Amino acid sequence: MKNRAYVLGLACASLMPFAAQAQEVVLKVAHFLPPVSPAHTKFITPWCDKIAAESQGKMKCQIYPAMQLGGTPPQLLNQVRDGVADIVWTLPGYTPGRFPTSEVFELPFVTTTHEASSRAMWDFVQKHSMNEFAGMKPIATWVNGPNVLHFRTKEVKTLDDLKGMKVRAPSRLGTKLLASLGATPVGMPVPQMAESLSKGVIEGALIPWEVVPATKTHELTKFHAEASGEYAMTTATMIFVMNQKKYDSLSPELKKVIDDNSGRETSAWVSAQFKGADAGGREAAVSRGNTVYQIAPAEITKWRDASKPVAEEWVKEISAKGVNGQQLLDDANALVTQYSK
Repeated sequence: MKNRAYVLGLACASLMPFAAQAQEVVLKVAHFLPPVSPAHTKFITPWCDKIAAESQGKMKCQIYPAMQLGGTPPQLLNQVRDGVADIVWTLPGYTPGRFPTSEVFELPFVTTTHEASSRAMWDFVQKHSMNEFAGMKPIATWVNGPNVLHFRTKEVKTLDDLKGMKVRAPSRLGTKLLASLGATPVGMPVPQMAESLSKGVIEGALIPWEVVPATKTHELTKFHAEASGEYAMTTATMIFVMNQKKYDSLSPELKKVIDDNSGRETSAWVSAQFKGADAGGREAAVSRGNTVYQIAPAEITKWRDASKPVAEEWVKEISAKGVNGQQLLDDANALVTQYSK
């Protein structure tokens, strides 16, 4: 009997590590930029560290940067929906048509500061766009910084200067914006942009400052045009989303950890990390001796007028889907104004 008890004791002891492992949840977190990028170092890694600490080590992340799980950036949404990844950071603009209402925040001259616009986007998505997140649980939804025009060899100050230039576009609406301003838009994800700039396939790019160092844009361009005024020329919406089934499989305790690190204020926090990275990207261009300048207010008024048809067309497109496009645009503008005060 003593021998049997001893053997059973050994068996139980040998199983204890496996029981401990079974309680630990490892979340596969995927994104498309290198591990040196601000998104990886300032947002994703700190977020993962926070949920590990708050779950007392019961939930951890395994981060897969630079598409290490395979595929291309536009496939990240399918990866998280299908469970290849548990959580992804991506841009809805990489998959045109899948987020028709929430892309309102990418319309020209709609957004203001990072945090205000991101709080507005979270509220808007919760009210109007949750059907676009089928199979996914939003953790954060936000906008990056104002997109800036970066040019290889030409200082662009007017619409006439921009006319006909091949410029990388960040999204469907970014494409329409550039076209309305007279440029020739070329849509592509950020990872493809650097090579296209270096080879002269494109003459410029529309991206926020934070992307500049990781893509070496400051080494591939010489001129950087910012829009003067309170409103951004355009921006890109971003999302940090979790596979819904994975979330549903968590214990109530671990669900609370995810919930406590999701929402409006998490969205604002994430956008603030991008804001800090914007300052670093701008400084990289200045330190290199590049020319950083603002499009004059009177000229920006012309750019705003020229881009108005983009919003008008969006309202018509979204209304054709059976929703009130003008009301959605009005709600987005009102939320941005509310949080910008």
